Amino acid sequence: MKKEQFHIPKGVIYLDGNSLGPLPVAAAARVKQALTDEWGEMLITAWNKAGWFHQPGVLGDRLAPIIGAQPGTVVIGDTLSIKVYQALAAGLSMRPDRSVILTDSGNFPTDLYMAEGLIKTLGNKVELKVVEPDDVDNHLDENVAVMMLTEVDYRTGRLHDMDYLTKTAHANGVVAIWDLAHSAGALPVDLAGCNPEFAVGCTYKYLNAGPGAPAFIYTRPDLVDKAEPALSGWMGHSKPFAFDKNYVPSNSIERMRVGTPPVLQMAALDAALDIWDDVSLQDVRLKSIELSELFIAQVEKRCPDLSLISPRDSGQRGSQVSFTSDNGYALIQALTAKGVIGDYREPNVMRFGFTPLYIDREDVLKAVTILEKIIKDKSWDQKQFKQRSEVT
Repeated sequence: MKKEQFHIPKGVIYLDGNSLGPLPVAAAARVKQALTDEWGEMLITAWNKAGWFHQPGVLGDRLAPIIGAQPGTVVIGDTLSIKVYQALAAGLSMRPDRSVILTDSGNFPTDLYMAEGLIKTLGNKVELKVVEPDDVDNHLDENVAVMMLTEVDYRTGRLHDMDYLTKTAHANGVVAIWDLAHSAGALPVDLAGCNPEFAVGCTYKYLNAGPGAPAFIYTRPDLVDKAEPALSGWMGHSKPFAFDKNYVPSNSIERMRVGTPPVLQMAALDAALDIWDDVSLQDVRLKSIELSELFIAQVEKRCPDLSLISPRDSGQRGSQVSFTSDNGYALIQALTAKGVIGDYREPNVMRFGFTPLYIDREDVLKAVTILEKIIKDKSWDQKQFKQRSEVT
């Protein structure tokens, strides 16, 4: 439990770290340092003096143990959408004789959108095949070039078996790409053991690096000097400051860099990663399961009108729990007004994330008590709670 290391507003129970993690207390000072001591005093010399230029790789190596990756295989930068595009394009280039991208209906929409855009640039010579989450293995065959999956379903919290599906993909000659947006910092991930070609993810959810924090991409060690970057930005060049007219990719994970790194956001990530220096992901996972199980049991006992759509087996679930209700949006808004922050996803999904770094049993029990009261007294049934905001 590291609640004291996070800024949680007084009176708030924050059950939405699966969407945006709270502010680490140390991050504000670290960003201020980057602003005043580095940018302010060093100006452009900070690229060298403060180590800005090498931060994507340095932070990548710091993040690597959290996702079970080897040193030199992870680099930070750009957005998750960009990293999905890079991984997908690289994967397709490795299987030029195949024409299918296999994914599932539980994948996050942006991953599908990026695939659709890439397919168009390739002249619609590749097909995006979307199947049910529990049917992916039955569609892995010699026509599939790339299997692109998000390990934890953003709506239901359903957890894919990364090891099994990666092995099945490889047995059929398929490149495996995993999106770890809802995994990194939430549960143990073993990229080195599972051996997929690529993995991507964001740092603003369970890793708590803040809104707009940079994404990451992992490339398997045997591919770090071979994977086709597709987006050939100058920061991925072998000698970016030689200003050659032609692109020559770096012979390391650096080739997956694209544009200028977001220095201030990386400062926040640097501070956020400090929290993980002495944290066991196995312990986080066990405690998260305990809190989730408590929440499910209490909600089903005290709020029987809500329907659980997350897997009941904790081994098949990430660190979030989702219930459905026809009044889901209004219930979430009413909960937020009472200081319990979860979130809502269409068409009727109420999501709650359980991060034991700053959530404990007392928080869970209090949250359910407030939810029960809102349902019983129908205080959710007000116009102000039904008015849709742009961001839900």
